[in-house]
Formats: sequence, C-alpha cells, structure tokens
Amino acid sequence: MGLLEGKVALITGIANKNSIAYGIAKAFKREGAELVITYANEKLGKKVLPIAEELGAKLALEMDVSSDEKMDAAFAEIERKVGVLDAVVHSIAFAPVEEFRRPTLYTSREGFRIAMDISVYSLIALAQRAVKLMEGREGSFLTLSYYGAEKVVPHYNVMGIAKAALESTVRYLAFDLGRMGHRINAISAGPVKTLAARAISGFHLLMKHTMEVSPLGRGIDIMDVGNAAVFLCSDWARNITGEVLHVDAGYHVMGVMDKEESIEQS
Repeated sequence: MGLLEGKVALITGIANKNSIAYGIAKAFKREGAELVITYANEKLGKKVLPIAEELGAKLALEMDVSSDEKMDAAFAEIERKVGVLDAVVHSIAFAPVEEFRRPTLYTSREGFRIAMDISVYSLIALAQRAVKLMEGREGSFLTLSYYGAEKVVPHYNVMGIAKAALESTVRYLAFDLGRMGHRINAISAGPVKTLAARAISGFHLLMKHTMEVSPLGRGIDIMDVGNAAVFLCSDWARNITGEVLHVDAGYHVMGVMDKEESIEQS
C-alpha cells in the first residue's frame, strides 16, 4: 500500500516531462494517489493532456491562476467531478523574460506585479478554494521554491524576490491552515533543467557550480523532488508545517569551498 493511497491530489504546473511537477505527479501516482492535473492555457494543454492520460489522471482541466473567474470555474468542475481534495501541489512561477535580462535595479513595475501575482498570490488563491474541498480531512499543500529566495543568484532577479515572498507566504498560511487541520510546506529544489530554467542566463554554469560545491558532489533530478514531496504530503509528515525543505544535495549549507577541494573535484 502506497504512502498516498486513498488521497486525491491536485497537481499544477506541469509543462512537459522535464517539469518538477511531472516528477511529483509520477511519485504521487506510484504511491497510490488519484490525480487532478491543471494547465494554464489551451496551448500548454496540448502537451499536458497526453501526460495526464499517461498518469491515469482522474481529471485534467484548464486553470488560469491570473483570473479569479477562471479559477472559480475550474474548482467548480473539480468539485463536480472529483468532490474532495487531500493535497495541492503549487508548482507555478512566472516573470516576463526581460526581467531576467536586466539588473534587479531596473525591474519594471509591471514585471514585478506579474511575478508576484503568478508566483506568489496564486498559492493563496489556490488555498482559498481548495480548503472548501478538504472539510473533515487533513489536507496538505506544497509549493516549490529555490535558494535564490535566501541568497543572491545572479540573473534570477525579481524571481528571487518572489520566491522569498512565497516562502514567507508558506509560514503565514501555515498558521491559518493549521487552525483548520491542514498543513503547508515548501521544497527548495536545486537547479533542474526545466522549461522555466531556460530563461535564466548562464543556467548551465549555475548547475555546474552547484554540483561542484554541494557536499554530495552531484545535482538532483525531478524524482528526487517528487520523493520528498510524497513524504511531505503523506501522513508520515502530519506534524510538519511551515517548513522549507532543501532538496539540493546539501548546496545550501556551504559557504566558501576550499581551493584544494575545488582542484580535487575538477
């Protein structure tokens, strides 16, 4: 019997089979969860619907998190066709590509607004609607962050600011949701080659540096994140909430790497 047997999980943010959300969905399916999968628009739906079919999703539907009306319509359909939710995975982040190409100092007002709305407020908007389908259940929410929320990562720019706000949101929601018997946590994942990562200049160098510096001397993949997500959304973690779990081969604990160690690994 899987760790998520009998649970219904809403998975957002799958773009293709390289997505972290796909790794989470695969791990959830392996552990017995029934899946509800959403995608942002019709164009993405052409890629996501075959993945939903492959994973045996109970329901796959469009949900634009920038629109309250479209979110309400999506959740009405989820309630009608599925009825309940036990877990929600928020794997949604976006900022206009030009915001990654110029210094944070020159972030535009509109770019900042979009980044905060799609990457941060969408978690609150999801929680507002999902709790109505979690009555009488111990629900679990999970979102995805990155080390750029804690320290400066060149070229991550406004997204680092958004991720910092996202992690703070997790803590504040932990208080509100906890009063209802629900939990919320975040995974701070190491660099993974996803569609979103392509927007970051020098991403390949960032991955190389992370692998060289991390205590385990290696990178991570989407299933590493998926397995951690299973734990956080399972009953095994029923007293863990408001936490940011790093899945990054230990990179976040490092300060300055010893020069000799660097030579050894090169």
